Amino acid sequence: MKLEPAVYTLSVFNKFKDRVVHGISQRSGGSSNGCYSSLNLGLHVGDNADAVVENRKRFSKQMGTDLSRVVCCEQVHGTNIHVVTKKDMGSGAFTLDDIIKDTDGLVTNEKNIPLMLFFADCAPLLIYDPQHNAIGLAHAGWRGTVGNIAANTLQVMHDTYGTEPSDCIAAIGPCIGQCCYEIGDNVAEKFISLFSSLSVPSSVLSQILLRRADKYHLSLYEANKELLLLQGVKMENIAAEHCCTSCNVEKFYSYRAENGKTGRHAALIYLK
Repeated sequence: MKLEPAVYTLSVFNKFKDRVVHGISQRSGGSSNGCYSSLNLGLHVGDNADAVVENRKRFSKQMGTDLSRVVCCEQVHGTNIHVVTKKDMGSGAFTLDDIIKDTDGLVTNEKNIPLMLFFADCAPLLIYDPQHNAIGLAHAGWRGTVGNIAANTLQVMHDTYGTEPSDCIAAIGPCIGQCCYEIGDNVAEKFISLFSSLSVPSSVLSQILLRRADKYHLSLYEANKELLLLQGVKMENIAAEHCCTSCNVEKFYSYRAENGKTGRHAALIYLK
């Protein structure tokens, strides 16, 4: 008997269940083997493509939709955002040949067009604007975070749908925690420069960058939370829970914990 895919959800969206479907896949319930075991959803990591498509079909079904409607993008650790419409349905869902290129964030206000991005330590950013019934999903590794993809996503939603950050509900999904994310001084300097330019107090910066045994440890969660707050998203509207992918490698894929050879879990969100 096939196991159903396990889905991680974020409580901040609970009161919008009648309008928004969201979830983050976990590792169980798939058909992949070896280091990709078992619900690998990434087509670009060397896994058998047929197994990945089967996994994506299972996850989509578990989320109440069909893979043929799903929209994916290339994810190059940049900050480009694509406005999704019906013509994009199916892009990147079954093959990389028709994926939306050079893009790390998707937004839409059209119903039943699931946005799906892939992760293995980077942070998923999920945004819902209940006033204009629009959603955004972004991929925030350290490069995307220091490039402020959170602000880019909200700006595109504002320009396209009239979104105001103060109305938005936001969640930062499972990502590598500060406990496990040691970074070099050159990366730390980029974050110090960014947050200094934004006049973030040192007390807040110390939560984002922790110095331990002469090494910096980065919190993608705290960094993106602060960037959302600076855009005007209210603290009470940002998901407070956090789960480290590296500490929970039995549930989520972790590029760092698995030495770069692993699969990808996915974040998915769509409007009912």
